[in-house]
Amino acid sequence: MQNVEEFEVHRPMLLGLAYRLLGSMWDAEDVVQEAWIRWQAVDQDEIKEPRAFLVTIVSRLALDQLRSARVKREAYTGPWLPEPVPTEQAGPLDTVELRDTVSLATLHLMERLTPPERAVFVLRVAFDLPYPEIAEIVGVTQANARQMHHRASVRLAEGRDRFTPTNEEHTELLRRFMDAASGGDLEALTGLLHDDVVMWNDGGGKVRAALNPIFGRAKVTAFLGGLLAKYLFAQMHLGEANGQPAVLTKVAGNDQLIAIEIRDGKIGGILSVLNPDKLIRVRETSQETS
Repeated sequence: MQNVEEFEVHRPMLLGLAYRLLGSMWDAEDVVQEAWIRWQAVDQDEIKEPRAFLVTIVSRLALDQLRSARVKREAYTGPWLPEPVPTEQAGPLDTVELRDTVSLATLHLMERLTPPERAVFVLRVAFDLPYPEIAEIVGVTQANARQMHHRASVRLAEGRDRFTPTNEEHTELLRRFMDAASGGDLEALTGLLHDDVVMWNDGGGKVRAALNPIFGRAKVTAFLGGLLAKYLFAQMHLGEANGQPAVLTKVAGNDQLIAIEIRDGKIGGILSVLNPDKLIRVRETSQETS
């Protein structure tokens, strides 16, 4: 009974760790379930530090899963975006680092990293593990772990603001985006976009969506203008996912979640998730609170 209680104490943290490594809560739950099976099979008296033991198991299982997932994502229909989750399901968010590393924008950027780089980055930045422990988990030297963390940090910093906007600033910009879109005000919408804005639309082959990223203010404006000309965005409402504000709406009868990345005070990235399989959690939470 004690081993059950011990595991449950750590479950939210383990889910948060696996989710940051995989970008999919479905896969994260599978990893944590496998960790639970292995936890039951070991002699509890031999485990001196349960948290460290479980973090090691989950990290290694997630790394194995991430390597195979990357192959599947290369064959994915259109851009692959992380699965949005209600903030309360994302695990502990007690620090700025924990909150930032679970945002959709950061999870999407982490797809640039190799699986070991991603593991090192998450374990160091989000969970503040020391390099000797990280090196043992990932199976590299301490020097390599430090190098991986540096490379990952540099790659994730490319094109991002040095200073993270406050939640109030993020909410205000997203609200202005909503007002312009729901009112069909294309000029106001254009003024909110950064010159180098990029838009990703993840339909996963399940619903109609742009099959390639859309680059630049002119092309993103033209794309949004085409949508506004065809569909009414009056059902937009402000919600939250992954610790940040997000727009929940419908396009042509399909649910859609929109998150933004801010750059120089404007919208530098638009992440639009339409794949219905990825919206089950946020849709259920939205219905419960409506």
